Amino acid sequence: MTIRILGTVIALCSVVTLAYAQPAAQPPQVARGQYLAQAGDCISCHTAKGGAPFAGGYRLDTPFGYMLAPNITPDADTGIGNWSADDFYRAMHEGVNKSGEYMYPAMPYDFYSKVTREDSDAIYAYLRTLKPVRNAVDVNHLRFPFNQRLSMAVWRELYFTARTYQADAAKSPAWNRGAYLIEGLAHCSACHSPHNRMGAIEKDQEFAGAGIDGWFALNLTSDIAAGLGTWTAAEIATYLKTGTYAGKTTVLGPMAEVVRNSTSHLSDADLAAMAEYLKSLPADSTLRAGRQILYPERQRGATVYLSYCSGCHQGDGRGVPGKFPPLAGNPVVTAPTPANVFKVILGGIPSRDGYAAMPGFAAQLSNQQIADLVNYLRASWGNNAPANASVTDIISLRPITAPPTAASR
Repeated sequence: MTIRILGTVIALCSVVTLAYAQPAAQPPQVARGQYLAQAGDCISCHTAKGGAPFAGGYRLDTPFGYMLAPNITPDADTGIGNWSADDFYRAMHEGVNKSGEYMYPAMPYDFYSKVTREDSDAIYAYLRTLKPVRNAVDVNHLRFPFNQRLSMAVWRELYFTARTYQADAAKSPAWNRGAYLIEGLAHCSACHSPHNRMGAIEKDQEFAGAGIDGWFALNLTSDIAAGLGTWTAAEIATYLKTGTYAGKTTVLGPMAEVVRNSTSHLSDADLAAMAEYLKSLPADSTLRAGRQILYPERQRGATVYLSYCSGCHQGDGRGVPGKFPPLAGNPVVTAPTPANVFKVILGGIPSRDGYAAMPGFAAQLSNQQIADLVNYLRASWGNNAPANASVTDIISLRPITAPPTAASR
């Protein structure tokens, strides 16, 4: 993971499983790290077709452009050779790289955040044993404004909360182990769930199946007609181990790579645990508890902000000192009524005191888009103003600021 940011999070490549091979006498932490890296299928996304294992360069297409997976071998100049265990855990848990930049959710840190520090350290220890490969990768090929990493501040605010998996005391140890793997390293719903326009999972359709790279990742819920309702837990575990469901089907497309590079290497106990968890998914699942289901207007407002505002005011609403004013904590934004913000968006403001001029957007944005945008601004980045912007208020201001157009009605 998505990040796809946002449409395809996990694209998989054909890589021989021997690439995971390590000397037989491994320290326990390294051996565990290799196993966990297989559970996370790290090799598939971090290996270009025909390239060295884990050396990056695999292309991940998104609706916003494409990305190239980075080199995660221990090469000091082009890989993660200079990363500490703390740096690695921060990337896994918080989605922030060694340079302190927001990572794109094409690397599914919204899932990996659930991984324990102990397991993260084990994966790091394993990656440190790989042969360093010098392979500089230019990761970011997204279109503006998504090529600006600060634009991810909006995405993170809407869709990401860093948290380690917490066991459900009401469930069995096996169920919790399955949940930990599927909701964490295996990141199954990243491919098996539809995504919205910002590349985040549609919460009301999670695990219900989705298109990926021209294939369709199947419904994993207990839906009898379209999902796993008629499968037994043993059949699911066998499918993950072998890629076949006797007399029924066999894996195709990206899932074939998942089986070959990941699930076929997992223990029978872990596969049984994953199957138990999958069998518990209700149809139309929204199982990833604790993640807010966002109101559609907030998503719409965030989309408008990313498209029209974040290039100047930045993804985190902090602006650029002396050039573009901040929106976070701005008293104009958080005033009891949003009238001033409406007028600025509709008519713009001239340059003053070194700040750049802002154009008006009366012709580009509809009344509904402006209302959604203003309500988003008033409730983001710590702003706590009421979301009371309405289309009616904007209509009353349009004749004063600019003549109405077809797009603004």
